[in-house]
Amino acid sequence: MGKGLTISKYTGARGKRSTNDANAEYIARIRRIFEQHDVAFQTAELGRVDVGGGGTISYITALYGMDVIDSGVPVLNMHAPMEVTSKADVYEAKRGYQAFLMEA
Repeated sequence: MGKGLTISKYTGARGKRSTNDANAEYIARIRRIFEQHDVAFQTAELGRVDVGGGGTISYITALYGMDVIDSGVPVLNMHAPMEVTSKADVYEAKRGYQAFLMEA
Protein backbone atom coordinates (compact mmCIF):
# COMPACT_ATOMS: atom_id res chain seq x y z
CA MET A 1 0.00 0.00 0.00
CA GLY A 2 1.13 3.52 -0.70
CA LYS A 3 3.13 2.53 -3.80
CA GLY A 4 0.64 3.84 -6.36
CA LEU A 5 -1.87 2.63 -8.93
CA THR A 6 -1.86 -1.13 -9.48
CA ILE A 7 -1.84 -2.75 -12.91
CA SER A 8 -2.44 -6.44 -13.50
CA LYS A 9 -1.39 -8.05 -16.79
CA TYR A 10 -3.48 -11.20 -16.42
CA THR A 11 -6.78 -11.87 -14.67
CA GLY A 12 -9.26 -14.70 -14.71
CA ALA A 13 -9.42 -18.40 -13.98
CA ARG A 14 -9.45 -21.83 -15.59
CA GLY A 15 -6.54 -21.39 -17.96
CA LYS A 16 -7.53 -18.99 -20.74
CA ARG A 17 -11.29 -19.22 -20.26
CA SER A 18 -12.95 -15.97 -19.13
CA THR A 19 -9.60 -14.21 -18.91
CA ASN A 20 -7.59 -11.39 -20.34
CA ASP A 21 -3.83 -11.27 -20.85
CA ALA A 22 -2.23 -8.00 -21.95
CA ASN A 23 0.54 -8.24 -24.53
CA ALA A 24 4.05 -6.92 -23.80
CA GLU A 25 3.79 -4.03 -26.26
CA TYR A 26 0.62 -2.70 -24.61
CA ILE A 27 2.14 -2.97 -21.15
CA ALA A 28 5.23 -1.09 -22.36
CA ARG A 29 3.00 1.68 -23.72
CA ILE A 30 1.10 1.98 -20.44
CA ARG A 31 4.33 2.02 -18.42
CA ARG A 32 5.81 4.68 -20.71
CA ILE A 33 2.76 6.91 -20.23
CA PHE A 34 2.96 6.56 -16.45
CA GLU A 35 6.69 7.20 -16.39
CA GLN A 36 6.42 10.29 -18.62
CA HIS A 37 3.79 11.73 -16.28
CA ASP A 38 5.63 10.65 -13.10
CA VAL A 39 2.75 8.43 -11.95
CA ALA A 40 3.62 5.96 -9.20
CA PHE A 41 2.43 2.47 -10.11
CA GLN A 42 2.98 -1.15 -9.16
CA THR A 43 2.18 -4.52 -10.68
CA ALA A 44 0.05 -7.23 -9.14
CA GLU A 45 -1.31 -10.70 -9.78
CA LEU A 46 -4.80 -11.94 -9.04
CA GLY A 47 -5.37 -15.53 -8.06
CA ARG A 48 -3.52 -18.72 -8.91
CA VAL A 49 -3.83 -20.74 -12.10
CA ASP A 50 -7.01 -22.87 -12.09
CA VAL A 51 -8.12 -21.39 -8.78
CA GLY A 52 -9.16 -17.94 -9.95
CA GLY A 53 -9.82 -15.03 -7.72
CA GLY A 54 -10.12 -11.45 -8.79
CA GLY A 55 -10.95 -10.03 -12.12
CA THR A 56 -13.15 -7.48 -13.75
CA ILE A 57 -15.07 -7.11 -16.97
CA SER A 58 -11.89 -6.57 -18.97
CA TYR A 59 -12.07 -10.11 -20.34
CA ILE A 60 -15.34 -9.19 -22.05
CA THR A 61 -13.82 -6.27 -23.95
CA ALA A 62 -10.80 -8.44 -24.77
CA LEU A 63 -13.17 -10.79 -26.59
CA TYR A 64 -13.70 -7.98 -29.12
CA GLY A 65 -9.98 -7.62 -29.79
CA MET A 66 -9.34 -4.61 -27.55
CA ASP A 67 -6.02 -4.23 -25.76
CA VAL A 68 -6.94 -4.23 -22.08
CA ILE A 69 -5.23 -4.27 -18.72
CA ASP A 70 -6.76 -4.24 -15.25
CA SER A 71 -5.85 -1.33 -13.04
CA GLY A 72 -7.06 0.13 -9.81
CA VAL A 73 -6.39 1.12 -6.25
CA PRO A 74 -4.97 -1.65 -4.04
CA VAL A 75 -7.46 -2.62 -1.32
CA LEU A 76 -6.91 -4.70 1.79
CA ASN A 77 -9.91 -6.82 2.81
CA MET A 78 -11.91 -6.14 -0.35
CA HIS A 79 -15.63 -6.94 0.05
CA ALA A 80 -15.24 -7.16 3.82
CA PRO A 81 -17.03 -4.94 6.36
CA MET A 82 -13.83 -2.88 6.74
CA GLU A 83 -11.75 -2.13 3.63
CA VAL A 84 -8.46 -0.23 3.75
CA THR A 85 -6.84 1.84 1.00
CA SER A 86 -4.08 4.42 0.89
CA LYS A 87 -4.89 8.02 0.01
CA ALA A 88 -1.65 8.13 -1.95
CA ASP A 89 -2.80 5.18 -4.10
CA VAL A 90 -6.17 6.82 -4.76
CA TYR A 91 -4.42 10.04 -5.82
CA GLU A 92 -1.97 8.20 -8.10
CA ALA A 93 -4.87 6.28 -9.68
CA LYS A 94 -6.53 9.60 -10.54
CA ARG A 95 -3.28 10.91 -12.02
CA GLY A 96 -2.68 7.66 -13.93
CA TYR A 97 -6.13 7.63 -15.48
CA GLN A 98 -5.78 11.29 -16.50
CA ALA A 99 -2.39 10.61 -18.09
CA PHE A 100 -3.75 7.60 -19.97
CA LEU A 101 -6.74 9.54 -21.31
CA MET A 102 -4.51 12.42 -22.45
CA GLU A 103 -2.09 10.11 -24.28
CA ALA A 104 -4.41 7.40 -25.60
